Amino acid sequence: MFDRMNVGKSLHEKLSVLARNVWWTWQPEVVDIFRDLDPKRWRELTHNPVALLQEISPEEVERRAEELVLVSRINYAYRRLGEYMTTIHHWGTTHTGPLQVRPVAYFSAEFGLHESLPIYSGGLGVLSGDHLKSTSDLGVPLVGVGLFYTQGYFLQRLDSDGWQQEEYIDIDIDRLPSERVFDKTGTPVLIQVETRTGTIQAHLWRVQVGRTMLLLLDSNVEGNRPEDRNLTARLYGGDVRTRIRQELMLGVGGLRALAALGIEPGAIHLNEGHSAFAPLEMTRRRMKTEGLSFHAALREVKAQTFFTTHTPVEAGHDRFGAQLVEEHLGPLRDELGLSEHDFLALGRVFPDRAEESFCMTVLALKTSAGANAVSALHGRVSRRMWQPLWPARSEDEVPIGHITNGVHVLSWLAPQMRALYDRHLPPDWPGRTARPEVWKDIDQVDDGELWETHMALKARMLDFVRRRVARQRRRRDEPDANIREAEHVLDLNALTIGFARRFATYKRGDLILSDFDRVAHMIQSASQPVQLIFAGKAHPRDEEGKRLIQRISQISRDERFSGRIAFIEDYDINVARHMVQGVDLWLNNPRRPLEASGTSGQKAVLNGGLNLSIIDGWWAEAYDGTNGFAIGTSHAHADASVQDARDAADLYRALETTVIPLYYERDEDGLPRGWIERMKRAIASLGWRFNADRMVMDYVQRGYLPAAGGTSCAMNR
Repeated sequence: MFDRMNVGKSLHEKLSVLARNVWWTWQPEVVDIFRDLDPKRWRELTHNPVALLQEISPEEVERRAEELVLVSRINYAYRRLGEYMTTIHHWGTTHTGPLQVRPVAYFSAEFGLHESLPIYSGGLGVLSGDHLKSTSDLGVPLVGVGLFYTQGYFLQRLDSDGWQQEEYIDIDIDRLPSERVFDKTGTPVLIQVETRTGTIQAHLWRVQVGRTMLLLLDSNVEGNRPEDRNLTARLYGGDVRTRIRQELMLGVGGLRALAALGIEPGAIHLNEGHSAFAPLEMTRRRMKTEGLSFHAALREVKAQTFFTTHTPVEAGHDRFGAQLVEEHLGPLRDELGLSEHDFLALGRVFPDRAEESFCMTVLALKTSAGANAVSALHGRVSRRMWQPLWPARSEDEVPIGHITNGVHVLSWLAPQMRALYDRHLPPDWPGRTARPEVWKDIDQVDDGELWETHMALKARMLDFVRRRVARQRRRRDEPDANIREAEHVLDLNALTIGFARRFATYKRGDLILSDFDRVAHMIQSASQPVQLIFAGKAHPRDEEGKRLIQRISQISRDERFSGRIAFIEDYDINVARHMVQGVDLWLNNPRRPLEASGTSGQKAVLNGGLNLSIIDGWWAEAYDGTNGFAIGTSHAHADASVQDARDAADLYRALETTVIPLYYERDEDGLPRGWIERMKRAIASLGWRFNADRMVMDYVQRGYLPAAGGTSCAMNR
């Protein structure tokens, strides 16, 4: 309960309330308060306010707040959170109808909310985190459900040969913005999931994301076998047996967690196939409570289930053998009254093919009334990919629509750019980011003001990169001269290109380096130099992805590229934030059409960065010829090696003939007017379309409300 009069709570207590609601992560003035309390500790503690307050006594907080004139700022921030949490007038009040009584249950294997809560690996998790933040801002009744990874993903370090090394560390749960969930008697809520070889138990943790609650299941419970206590320790770790057990806990355990808290979902959103066991558990419950047959119960559950598929890459769809499925789902199968054949058929494209593995995406598609891809092009690819599930329908009639991904504006917008928007956009613009008219006034911003803001952000990013490069060299015990050299890595005035994402081979992280002589000429140019910043992790078992990273790391040490190429280790939300806020140009060159959507480039747009991208994913519906740059055409060659060669040639051609000349074309005031014009056009044409508020509104209107009302998904009619 918030004390709006600021009476009765100490400054330390008010800061603790702020720290334990992730709302602070998209409030720059609150971030500033925590950082100003102790800048050194703030950096060392991974920007974690809970940990910071554990190291600063209430008395010290009072003293520092007085010295630094923080008292009124703390009181104001505390009051703002109280108003945010208790207001009843928001978009969701009038647009979510039955969801006000029975909320959406949003299942995802990972949630990327902030670098201080490392339960994410990359794009899927950050998208899930942005989804929760926008449901909070819009007032959409939704509960997130995931797993509590007590060792997170992994810390990435490159050795002296540039080879990725993984390190896992135990997270101190007491220093996270999470709280254990107890029942009415004060006993920790315990979830149980049965398998043929024993019962797996899990405790629940709650993370408050503004108005939205996130529930996380943690299997590190006394009484579990050692392998089960470690089950939820690592994200995407372990073998296929670990994966099915994690997904059993997410889907079945997650639904039981909601039931334990008395939450009856009006709609179930499966964000990727990892949680596809949830509809089966809901079917079991309805059979038990309503006396329905399996098919009757599944028909009811299917009507309220909505599924989002995120990848056209085959390896991204989890598949399990029949023996593993029976070991882990056998008890649930028994309660559903299904034979082993009929149960396995739910996860097979061709039910009678005994050699076909059990696919979680197939299960999700068969148990959901609505399904969507995450961009228009991905929708077309997905309909082609999964058409065999509907053999009587043409490809165009396959019931998979699309809702293009977007990003949470206030989480990714630099404070300096937000201040510029505050000066020129309508006063209430943060609450109306999905409306095109809100962004049109960006055209009236003075070119010099926009460029100065961008250059300040670029300088901030380069300072961050230099510090990280020096730290990396120091850790590898490189010579002092190399460490000192890091202070001069990269040039503020050079065209700076950023590439940061998961290092899977189809994303082609080294495409820009495929012609040594050509890229060296661009980088070494005295009048129009180019420099590159890379970041990203390869999956621990992806040897080819690791070789990509190694190649880039080794090339960055080539004397021809000295000081012009940097690889930032341990890519996370903090690294991403600095990069998307500071680069001139965001590079994305996947092998078309394998990029389902991509959102990193959307974050760059908000901060004035331009995109240079393959016509794939979101860029296929975003690029209009004036708001960024394209690599090649919308056509792809059947031979991947031929396509790679073509795309590399098109990438160099775009840089040499369009991008670089435009960036360096300056007027008498030293401003790149043509470049700035594209910056404005990108913000005005893309900011309103590719943000998470618009995305969530689409999900409410086209997925959640039809599901809650038991009608067909709007996009699939």
